[in-house]
Amino acid sequence: MSAPLAASAQATALLRRLGAARIAHPGGTLLVHLQRVRELLATWGARPALQLAGLCHACYGTDGFPTALLPPDRRTELAAVIGAEAEAIVHLYASCDRGDGFFIGFQRVDDYRPPRWPGQTVPQQLHLCFEVADLDEAEARLLELGAGKPDHQPHDAARARVLTDPAGHPFCICRG
Repeated sequence: MSAPLAASAQATALLRRLGAARIAHPGGTLLVHLQRVRELLATWGARPALQLAGLCHACYGTDGFPTALLPPDRRTELAAVIGAEAEAIVHLYASCDRGDGFFIGFQRVDDYRPPRWPGQTVPQQLHLCFEVADLDEAEARLLELGAGKPDHQPHDAARARVLTDPAGHPFCICRG
């Protein structure tokens, strides 16, 4: 068994011991939800530490799910099973106050037409810019995931790039 799979099995065993399989959660139990999150992250190609963080993301409770499996003073116990990096992600997620952040909502509309960029025959309704550490790496990964890259690039390629999501919405990635 590979190291990431062994860590996932150990984390699942810990979650069972802590009662996650007995806690109701939309769609089943908390354990089932946590396993689905890890599986989704694996499908997306997330690195092992992020998959383990996804599996354990509710260990300390969250702003939206206050039931804690472990109190924060037992962080070393979780870190011993999933590693320090994954535990730090879990702790950060548990510490987030959803009331203080931004919310982005999306909805479907009848007769939707994606924007045409750079032309404005169908106007753009929204534009998002994402700051990234490495433009080349981020662009390659986004293209691999289905983004498009228009021929028209109005920015210095060393600073920013315009991409489109699979539906044609433009967005920028910018050097952080």
